[in-house]
Amino acid sequence: MSGPSLAELREKGQPQWVLDRVNDEHWLGRLYGRKLSPYATWVFARLGWSPNAVTLAFIACGVAAGVVIAFGGLATAVAGAVLVQLYLIFDCSDGELARWTGRKSAAGVYLDLIGHYLGESALLVGLGFRAQGHLTVAGGYVSAGLAAALLAMLVKAETDNVVVARVKSGLAAGHEDEALAPRSSGLALARKLASVLKVHRITQAVEISVLILLAAIIDTAAGGLTATRVLLLACLVVAALMVLAHLVAIVASRRLR
Repeated sequence: MSGPSLAELREKGQPQWVLDRVNDEHWLGRLYGRKLSPYATWVFARLGWSPNAVTLAFIACGVAAGVVIAFGGLATAVAGAVLVQLYLIFDCSDGELARWTGRKSAAGVYLDLIGHYLGESALLVGLGFRAQGHLTVAGGYVSAGLAAALLAMLVKAETDNVVVARVKSGLAAGHEDEALAPRSSGLALARKLASVLKVHRITQAVEISVLILLAAIIDTAAGGLTATRVLLLACLVVAALMVLAHLVAIVASRRLR
């Protein structure tokens, strides 16, 4: 099977503007994801996969991780964390393959966004079932997982709807980093504090998969589900606070102007 070399993939699939992204790139993607993803992209290119097929594989990994961790136990937590690592790598690879092949499309961007919604919500719902202790559609922890997933998706929708609002208003879809800064000094300080503490990341796929694994290790050692349940409630509280805080931050910034 013929295909590009790794050097060619890095050159065309990872242009400098991709590596320099801050707000659109997961920090672990910058740390190691972009170093590993060309190897996966190389395989996909030689197999003849389309960028959208890779995106579907990334979505499948995220959803599968949520399903797996719902069953409880340490082994499923390990499996979920591994699946989310693949989710991260494949999420880098689909864009690299699209840039290499020139097969960039609105459908691909749309599927990528939906993949993040599905992956992160699946993990939080799975965490709810895990915290309940058995697979049932009824129970307070299951409801908490569903609520956390819904709130986390609302936060993502708040971000994505900035682009929708700008386009419908006749403004450019993109925004500069300085436009993210709130006009109020108090809100700017709060945003800076949140950026330092990184609490909002607790509901993101990579972080929550690692935290689920740590909670599973603690629960296995101590017996019971206390750590998992504390983690779920923390996700619910953070997601609820983020819905309001993120909305205020967007409205108070220059992103809608």
